[in-house]
Amino acid sequence: MKIYTRTGDKGETGLIGGRRVGKDHPRIVAYGAVDELNSSIGMAVCMLRLEEVLADLADIFTQVQNDLFVVGSDLADPDYPASKFGTPRTTEKMAAALEPIIDRLESELPPITFFILPGGSTPGAMLHVCRGVSRRAETAAVALSKVERINPAILVYLNRLADLLFVAARLANKRLGVADVAWKKPDKE
Repeated sequence: MKIYTRTGDKGETGLIGGRRVGKDHPRIVAYGAVDELNSSIGMAVCMLRLEEVLADLADIFTQVQNDLFVVGSDLADPDYPASKFGTPRTTEKMAAALEPIIDRLESELPPITFFILPGGSTPGAMLHVCRGVSRRAETAAVALSKVERINPAILVYLNRLADLLFVAARLANKRLGVADVAWKKPDKE
């Protein structure tokens, strides 16, 4: 089977169920942003695996990548809550499962006393990039939810994931002995 079908050459694509929509449709934008997030996290996992002290974070985010496949397919099937096609659905348990992980990782960190700029170590900076991509995916899903019905568990999951990415970025920096980058307030003129 060839990877190219030529069915999208005029700017349309098919959703689960066969409905054709423009590639700029909010549903396509939303699951495209989730795909970009998954790819970004894949790059972060590669970086995390290079550092033995970050192997547990790589394992966490590999599971997140699997979760994001569910989120993306959920967004690609417009027949929420029903699905004639057996589409896996995002569940509240998926977001809830992130919370004890966030708590555990955060317990290794000192309290935040300043605004943090994205950066620090290379893995930490990449996790901050992923956090930004996660926020964009969440925004795209919110925009879609205003024009079509979507699974509300998607919004909860993406919101919680951004929190996890922030904490993991800080923890990667700490474990690698690199300070978080503090925002410097501009001088008053």
